[in-house]
Amino acid sequence: MTKHPLEPLSSEEIVRNREILQGAGLLREFTRFPLVQLEEPAKAVVLAGGDFDRRARSVLLDTKTGELTTTVVSLTGDQVVQRHTVDPVEQGQPPVMLTEYELVEKIVRADETWRQAIRDRGIEDVGEVRVCPLSAGWFGVAEESGRRMLRALAFVQNDPDELPWAHPVDGLVAYVDVIEQRVLEVVDDRHLPVPAEGGNYPDQELFGPQRDTLKPIEITQPDGPSFAVDGHEVRWENWRFRVGFDPREGLVLHQLSFRDGDRERPVVYRASVGEMLVNYGDPTPARFWQNYFDSGEYSLGKLANELVLGCDCLGEIHYFDAVVAQEDGAPRTLRNAVCMHEEDFGVLWKHTDVFTGSAETRRQRRLVISFFSSVGNYDYGFYWYLYLDGTIQLEVKATGIVFTSAYPAEGSRWANELAPGLGAPFHQHLFSARLDMMVDGTSNAVDEVQAKREPISAENPHGNAFTRSVTRLARESDAGREADPASGRVWHVVNTERTNRLGQPVGYALHPQGYPVLLADPGSSIAKRAEFATKHLWVTRYAADERYPAGEWVNQSHGGAGIPAFTAGDRSIDGEDIVLWHTFGLTHFPRAEDWPVMPVDLCGFTLKPVGFFDRNPTLDVPPGNGTASHCRES
Repeated sequence: MTKHPLEPLSSEEIVRNREILQGAGLLREFTRFPLVQLEEPAKAVVLAGGDFDRRARSVLLDTKTGELTTTVVSLTGDQVVQRHTVDPVEQGQPPVMLTEYELVEKIVRADETWRQAIRDRGIEDVGEVRVCPLSAGWFGVAEESGRRMLRALAFVQNDPDELPWAHPVDGLVAYVDVIEQRVLEVVDDRHLPVPAEGGNYPDQELFGPQRDTLKPIEITQPDGPSFAVDGHEVRWENWRFRVGFDPREGLVLHQLSFRDGDRERPVVYRASVGEMLVNYGDPTPARFWQNYFDSGEYSLGKLANELVLGCDCLGEIHYFDAVVAQEDGAPRTLRNAVCMHEEDFGVLWKHTDVFTGSAETRRQRRLVISFFSSVGNYDYGFYWYLYLDGTIQLEVKATGIVFTSAYPAEGSRWANELAPGLGAPFHQHLFSARLDMMVDGTSNAVDEVQAKREPISAENPHGNAFTRSVTRLARESDAGREADPASGRVWHVVNTERTNRLGQPVGYALHPQGYPVLLADPGSSIAKRAEFATKHLWVTRYAADERYPAGEWVNQSHGGAGIPAFTAGDRSIDGEDIVLWHTFGLTHFPRAEDWPVMPVDLCGFTLKPVGFFDRNPTLDVPPGNGTASHCRES
């Protein structure tokens, strides 16, 4: 059977990709695969239909020499169709590989300078110290140029079952070249006591017995769920879309459309989180470099959890497995990587009328498509919600363990104390949603809409009037925008060729939360490397090769790639095929309640229809819980 062009790569295709590369003589003894992805056809090609060439794109790294190559294999034609050598000095490095974590710990533990620094802190058994390799960033140091590097912090683990995050060995960091397999430098800044109190949160001896007062909640759908699944295509109520999965981005939703009468109306062609940045605000010599791109540096999708019914997902669940390539190029199946289910979401609409005495209530329901990824100490849940009224929402749930430091007795401007002598540096979690829009077609534009106060005047003698301003973002140079919650600023994505029955442009409104964007100084290294995070919104003309807001080669990148490169041409975005890049996220000043494991913190955004429908699209929703019967009185 012919695969849909956006169907994720299967195990068989990943195996075949490796075989073709092997047959072409491109794999050597030390060749590793940091990344293997589906090479998605351009949007116009997919929309045109017809036959498709299934292609796989691979990043190949020679771990002996550092040589870096990208390839594209035609799985349909059984041949290599593209091969390109990448210069890491100019472009950067591919994502960190899991095997490099163990390698770096081995390298660091063998380094005598580092071992002496550990002994100087009164720790005699180096085997009790866990080395935590972290992406290195780029700070213009000539000696680091072109090297594949990681920087390593350390934590004491008193026994194999203990979570080491409670015991940071602060002020000590090793700079490691993973190709030469040696420590380049050890930074030994200051000696602070290793915090002693444990943080094993499942340990009832430390934190008391589990409560026994919660009664069970059972969610049942006796007639089964309301959605239908055909491979990766899903139909639910008036929604139709495809579930995709990428080893770098994780969950991807393709071709979201809404059935309006007898028409299938497209809304979003492709929705994903193209990048996420965790930038830390501690400027001390051992920590100033802590800035992590969890997608481009760590491959968010490859770190997806295998979800468990009753824990991660509750109700009538449909799971999607995900297949990713391991570093040897062989496939690995992540079972139950994506969870899909329905949820009741309270009142959809309601009115009790004083004149007619009628009383009508309808209940809202949403479809939830989610996955969780664990990146070192933090865990992130990505929840896409589709609602009966055409609303689309993304909610990100941040949890896990905050990154810790030792907390000095004199206090700190850059961290908060969570437990005796244990600190957590201030930081941000900033996400970039890539929204390839297609509101009723590909001729789209963006209007910035916000409330406007009107002064007392002859036209407004009592001063009660207010209105709204509407500003068209005509070019890419106009479209680097910040949210303004005080004015209720939203961005309407409108179709420039279609109107509703009232003559209004059909559209969808992006409602931002408006939390802070990147707080680092504009002249900093991280601001240059993550320029996407300096604004809440960017709008670009669609281009098939513009996928990542910080560029393709994020690891050790120098800056300038991604959004700044995409917008440099200042293309028209008025009545064009456009992409929205929306920055949202959390600014985290850790609190005592975040230790030893952090309760979920939430961020996200909403897309709401605005003029897209001629009237409320949920007038046909029956009363009660999915039945034609009236709501029952108690």
